[in-house]
Amino acid sequence: MNFDEIDLMIMRATQTGLPIVPQPYHAIAKQLNLPVELIMARFAAMQESGVIRRIGAVPNHYKLGYKFNGMTVWNVPDKYVDLFGKKIGELPFVSHCYHRPRHLPDWNYNLFAMVHGKSQEDVNEQIETIAKLLSDCNLGSDVLYSTRILKKTGFRSNVS
Repeated sequence: MNFDEIDLMIMRATQTGLPIVPQPYHAIAKQLNLPVELIMARFAAMQESGVIRRIGAVPNHYKLGYKFNGMTVWNVPDKYVDLFGKKIGELPFVSHCYHRPRHLPDWNYNLFAMVHGKSQEDVNEQIETIAKLLSDCNLGSDVLYSTRILKKTGFRSNVS
C-alpha cells in the first residue's frame, strides 16, 4: 500500500495510540482538521490491506489488580492444537492463546495461553481448568510466571 500525506498524518497522530475518549476517530479528525468519515475510511483501508492487523486495548493487568500472571505452555497432539487453542482462547481468564512450533528435543510445547489472576490461587485454578479441558490430550505442561511488567506499546513506524 502506498501512503499519501493523509495516511502519514494519521500515523503520526496515532503513534502513541488512539485517544482515550468515547469517540477516538472524531478526536483524530478534529486534531487533523479532516472529516471523521475520511479518518474511518483510511483506518478501514489500512486494516483491509494488512497495514493494521487489529485495533484494540492493551490493558495494564497490574493496575487492574491482576498481579499474578503466567504463560501456560502445553504439549497437545498437533491434530488437536487448533481445536483446543480456540476453546482455551475463549476462556474468560485467558488474554491470548496461540500455537507455536516445538523446538525438540528441548521444548516440546506447542500451545501457549496467558492467564491472569488476582492471587496465586486464582492462577492455579485457571491452570487446572485448562488441564481438565485438555484431559487426555494434555501430554505435558509448564508455567512461565511473570516477574516484571514489560512496557507495552502499539504500532511504531519511522514516519516523522
